[in-house]
Amino acid sequence: MAARSKARRRALDLLFASDLRGEQAVEALERAIAEGHGPANEYTATLVRGVEEHRPRIDEVLATYSREWSLERMPAVDRNALRLGVWEVLWADDVPDPVAVSEAMALVRELSTDESPAFVNGVLGAVLRDKASLV
Repeated sequence: MAARSKARRRALDLLFASDLRGEQAVEALERAIAEGHGPANEYTATLVRGVEEHRPRIDEVLATYSREWSLERMPAVDRNALRLGVWEVLWADDVPDPVAVSEAMALVRELSTDESPAFVNGVLGAVLRDKASLV
């Protein structure tokens, strides 16, 4: 597994766990770093901080493009993989858009339901289509 793929997986773990606990993901990240369990790859921290910084806008975009699924109704893995994907598509200039979509799909393919990859692909595909008007 490539270094950035591992970083995405670790970021998803942090986002998922903090989502379930109702805490800020950056707090969970900082606690892990303080306890000596911080991420080995700095891209994990970049992802977590980026998602949290833009989370209100990311969630607004997701609410718009996942028409039949509210954020609360989505599986938590899907919700947080989509947050990562939207952040990479809209704010990570060094990540090609197809890579962001592919990586989000790979995460849910491994960790979520059989329907999740198609759902994530559809939502992120719509975000890509309208990217210029979303940033």
